Amino acid sequence: RASRTDLHTIPYDTACMDAFFRALPFRLTGAQSGAIDQILHDLSSGHVMNRLVQGDVGSGKTMVAAAACFCAVKNGKQAAFMAPTEILAEQHEKTLSALLGPLGVHVLLLTGAKTPAQKRAAREKIASGEAQLIVGTHALISTGVEFHALGLVVADEQHRFGVAQRTRLTEKGDAPHLLVMSATPIPRTLNMALSGIRDMSTIEQPPFERQPIETYVLEYDDAIIAEAIRRELARGGQVYYLYNR
Repeated sequence: RASRTDLHTIPYDTACMDAFFRALPFRLTGAQSGAIDQILHDLSSGHVMNRLVQGDVGSGKTMVAAAACFCAVKNGKQAAFMAPTEILAEQHEKTLSALLGPLGVHVLLLTGAKTPAQKRAAREKIASGEAQLIVGTHALISTGVEFHALGLVVADEQHRFGVAQRTRLTEKGDAPHLLVMSATPIPRTLNMALSGIRDMSTIEQPPFERQPIETYVLEYDDAIIAEAIRRELARGGQVYYLYNR
């Protein structure tokens, strides 16, 4: 930890966050607020952040990352948000655009599925600084992607990225802050947090609007399964049936 805090950077001004909190369409949980407070403390400390946000699927990690991205952008920096799949990257881009777009943040999506012309246009916006929050897949670390002022790197489902891949993205900036997120961190990641190489925030409380999840373990019986499916369809729900015998 001592060697990591030797990395200095310009402290971020967190007074800009009032606009972010006012724009939220829902109330943050105490766990989310606590994680955001820890991140903002890191960003304003003058030291380079290296933090893991660990929380179950649906616990609200994306909103925590959105707060960090907003703070970086409002301090004149760019934020890169890397996801392991194009579907997840597109989902994050829609969520972040809806939340941060009205606050004046230019969100851009960069994936391998883009046409050569679209990729070229995206790279130009990234290099000029017009694109402030860039959401993408491994395309973010491809040759030719140059950032104007990369100040924050966010890696979602970080266990699906290699160390070298995250390093390649951070090297595109001048000692940018690093925020990694995972519902299932690998042992190496947890060890880094426990040993002080990386700080850790834990989100243990689900969002207030999240519906309760009920899980049942039953002996396999065609009649029971069929009745459960009929009940769910009757109330307008959907069924995902994974069959393996």
